[in-house]
Amino acid sequence: MRMARARILDAGIGLIGLAVVLAAMSIASSVFAPVAFALFLIALLWPLQKQLQAWMPRLLALAASTLVLVATFVAFVSLIAWGFGRVARWVIVNVGRFQGLYDRMAAWLEEQGIAVASLWADHFNVGWLLGPMQKLTSQVNTTLSFWVVVLVYVILGLLEVDGTARKIEALPNRTAVHVLKEGSAQTGARIRRYMAVRTLMSLLTGALVWIFAVAFGLPLAREWGVIAFALNYIPFIGPFIATLFPTLLAMVEFESWQAVVAIFVGLNVIQAVVGSYVEPRLSGTALSMSPFVVLFSIFLWTFLWGLSGTFIGVPITVAVLTFCAHHPDTRWLAVLLGSPDDKGTDVIEPTPRLESRTG
Repeated sequence: MRMARARILDAGIGLIGLAVVLAAMSIASSVFAPVAFALFLIALLWPLQKQLQAWMPRLLALAASTLVLVATFVAFVSLIAWGFGRVARWVIVNVGRFQGLYDRMAAWLEEQGIAVASLWADHFNVGWLLGPMQKLTSQVNTTLSFWVVVLVYVILGLLEVDGTARKIEALPNRTAVHVLKEGSAQTGARIRRYMAVRTLMSLLTGALVWIFAVAFGLPLAREWGVIAFALNYIPFIGPFIATLFPTLLAMVEFESWQAVVAIFVGLNVIQAVVGSYVEPRLSGTALSMSPFVVLFSIFLWTFLWGLSGTFIGVPITVAVLTFCAHHPDTRWLAVLLGSPDDKGTDVIEPTPRLESRTG
């Protein structure tokens, strides 16, 4: 009885501590979010940095790695700005067609005797479509300082990776050494595999959306392909947005509602096949999380850090569960929240020799 009460008390204290940590991360997001992004990018860049250091001076290798990072970032942002910018201009040019669609919908609702139809017609206009695009543009413009801070952290972090590894190896607690070394190595490997598969699936999704849009005669086919490619990096939320926008455009482009339904269904089939069938078979144990945990982590980190949390929420959760899997006291949490098909066999448990030397 006393042991049960102690366990309940420990669980309560743990939940309170977790709530305090999450609240601190939300309040101090300007401090923690750049660090999280920097660690994520260091995990991606370190293999390149390590290979370059093998045959050139470390500072020169660091400059080359930084140049690769900046060039990739600029190219990605340019693609997003080009795609959404072209769509926004098309919407502005065809604003009358969208307003006409809203008027027809309002008239149809009035014919059905729905009382809110007049309120819909008065307040729901094309500005609701331009709002999210303008907000996205504003978000990009106001986060320049954020990315500058992230870049500084990445440069400093790449310089300190080797030194940090030596410090970890010198720790007296061998279980802590095992958890930090193996957890860091496996976290980096899983994040790199996750991003490689995500990039490949984003390219496939963008190509299929472009081909589908061309086949149906949907305007801005290339732009929809680029947008689908970029938004596919954001699980669940990104594919939904990439499906919604072309469907809204199809509603004013085609007179037939059957064509609109066909476009909506076709885009969702592409997203479902690539995201739910092809990608899991390529990623293997890279994600090692149940779909429920993936979705929860996306919404949790979006709530805490906004758009940046939406992108990095899954990698953060991957890292947390990977470290948990390498410690005997927290391995149960990684197994419980892991993929239903993952039995945790890839996790290296501490050896008896390491446990006996734990200080």
